[in-house]
Amino acid sequence: MKLPLTYQDITEIIPHRYPFLLVDRIIEFTPYKKVVGIKNVTANEPFFQGHFPGEPIMPGVLVIEAMAQVGGILARLSIPGVMERENPDPIRFVAIDKVKFRRAVIPGDQIRFEIEPLRTGSKVWKVAGKAFVDGNLVAEATLVATIG
Repeated sequence: MKLPLTYQDITEIIPHRYPFLLVDRIIEFTPYKKVVGIKNVTANEPFFQGHFPGEPIMPGVLVIEAMAQVGGILARLSIPGVMERENPDPIRFVAIDKVKFRRAVIPGDQIRFEIEPLRTGSKVWKVAGKAFVDGNLVAEATLVATIG
């Protein structure tokens, strides 16, 4: 696998599509250890129309969803043979804990997601995620997903 992973690569790994694919690039990846993903936040994102008119802020739940998508990429690429399957098992986000939002994400920001596993397995993954803008922590959470 050659880094960075682009939009086309990402759509081959996870099933999300516009407007719900919230990862633009994967710039670092070490199986079972770490993944770093990027989301470029633009003013034409559909959620900005209503959140909030005149003061656009990326919904925190979408920051966490993007974090979960990057974590899903870590799991999917780490498990041997998963990408060779015709219909890989779905990864479903099932729990979230220790969520903290530190500052708002606005149009023009680039979010850097750093995800490290806390527990890996064939059926359950638990990861620690952090989101940064310009080197400043904007959100963090512990996420749990099931595979299959």
